Amino acid sequence: MAKLILLRHFKSQWNLENRFTGWTDVPVSLEGKEKVEEIADKIAGIKIDVAYTSPLIRNMESCLLLLRRGERYPIFKHFKSKMEKWGNFKELNGKYLPVFVNENLNERYYGELQGFDKAEVMAKYGEKLVHLWRRSFKKAPPKGESLADVVKRVKPLFKNIEKDLLQGKNVLVVASHNSLRALIKEIEKISDDDIINLEVPYAGLTQYEFERGVYKKINSY
Repeated sequence: MAKLILLRHFKSQWNLENRFTGWTDVPVSLEGKEKVEEIADKIAGIKIDVAYTSPLIRNMESCLLLLRRGERYPIFKHFKSKMEKWGNFKELNGKYLPVFVNENLNERYYGELQGFDKAEVMAKYGEKLVHLWRRSFKKAPPKGESLADVVKRVKPLFKNIEKDLLQGKNVLVVASHNSLRALIKEIEKISDDDIINLEVPYAGLTQYEFERGVYKKINSY
């Protein structure tokens, strides 16, 4: 039975400063790195066969920190299609782990809000409207993406992930809040209205078992 592990990246410096980050490339904070050992221990008994992440440095860095903690050496492959060749690697042995990097797993693009303090934005626009921008399905921030937009770009990659699961591979996905919310919406068939209630904490870990096209949620931290 294959396993799917979803991990939200460790807390970035702008997360620490309560800023809208979106596509801005901000590294993991020192505080965020303190969670690595705890998360690694929670998946220590699972052999990861393949991983997916986005090119945002907080996602790639979180993936690297986690896998190196387990003495695995990730080989990052930026791709548009899994049909692309693996450079000069004909075969990867057990200590190396293929990590496919694709911008479809990027965080929601927050448009004009990126870089601004969240409290200041709420004071300007009102807490209710900002909450809709951040959590609802169809409402987008000024010149930014809605969650519906994120779901649309995540879906093609989700098909690749399911192909790996159907082959019995254990898959790790390290991504951002809204790209993970988009994946969880697809996996758990969450309605457009109910998705507003879904939150994934920093370093939040969600695990599923996958068999014959059916997902079973095991736990969520």
